[in-house]
Amino acid sequence: MKTVFVHHRIDAAPRQWQALAQRLATKGAQRVAGEGGALYGIWRSQIGRPRDELQALTAWANAVHAADAEAALLEGEPDVWIKRSEMLKPTLRPTDSKPPTRQGNYAFRWFATPERHWTEFLDLCARAWPGFEQAYDSQVIGLWQATGDRTGIESDEVRGAGFHGGVRSLLLTRRPNLAMWERSKLPEGKDEAKVRAMLSRRYGRRPCSPPETSRTPRAGHSQTSSVLSRSHAERCRA
Repeated sequence: MKTVFVHHRIDAAPRQWQALAQRLATKGAQRVAGEGGALYGIWRSQIGRPRDELQALTAWANAVHAADAEAALLEGEPDVWIKRSEMLKPTLRPTDSKPPTRQGNYAFRWFATPERHWTEFLDLCARAWPGFEQAYDSQVIGLWQATGDRTGIESDEVRGAGFHGGVRSLLLTRRPNLAMWERSKLPEGKDEAKVRAMLSRRYGRRPCSPPETSRTPRAGHSQTSSVLSRSHAERCRA
């Protein structure tokens, strides 16, 4: 798939997240469409991030810079305090630019993976996802690889930009609700335990340490990646 995506993290003025989200879902989407892109989705923080933070994804059929995508989405918006955008290319998923529409609990997870383990990381994901989706009525929306094209030059502790080498990636998953998210952490039976074991192999034990030095293997397993951050959000309705 040639489509590229841009992830936008937006800090709204206090108590203005809903009004801003509504404008971005309408006027923002129109501006993005006028530049040849499409609004993939907007989410409001639930757990792990500030109350007034929004996350958005835009999809682009042709090459675009993160700064240009950010300008198209947010141009003229008065209630934006801080904005950060980063170019992403899809890996295993998504296979098209059709946006997710189901409500639920969406989890955004940033990973840092040493380049020598990137192929193994993708393989573990591909093998674990079907069992995960079947067991927990959940969906893996996408796994994107960061290209390094981002707005601003300061380091970003959430995405690991400026702190971590190797391959940085964003995983977006959907569960029906927070209860199912908690349920998915406690496998029942051998099949669920197998899925959880494969998923757990992707993680380093010290998530905020550089990935090259944070790999603490379990007996018989090698850790392939470090989790940089996790946040949960709900999809904003247009």
